Amino acid sequence: MTVFVLQHVRDEGDGAENVKFIGVYSSRANTDAAISRLLQVPGFCSIPDGFCVDEYELDMDHWKEGFGW
Repeated sequence: MTVFVLQHVRDEGDGAENVKFIGVYSSRANTDAAISRLLQVPGFCSIPDGFCVDEYELDMDHWKEGFGW
């Protein structure tokens, strides 16, 4: 089973990003519906291309490389 993680990213202009975690959805259709709702909300509507969707399979490690410090 997979889930869809929705975030909104705003470039702060100095190399930094402002990331808002929106939610986790059970389908791409539900994720798209959330984006449609949020496009009506101040802040999100001014940066409509800031939405980022990532698909993750449940019960798996998704970062396996370590940190390499």
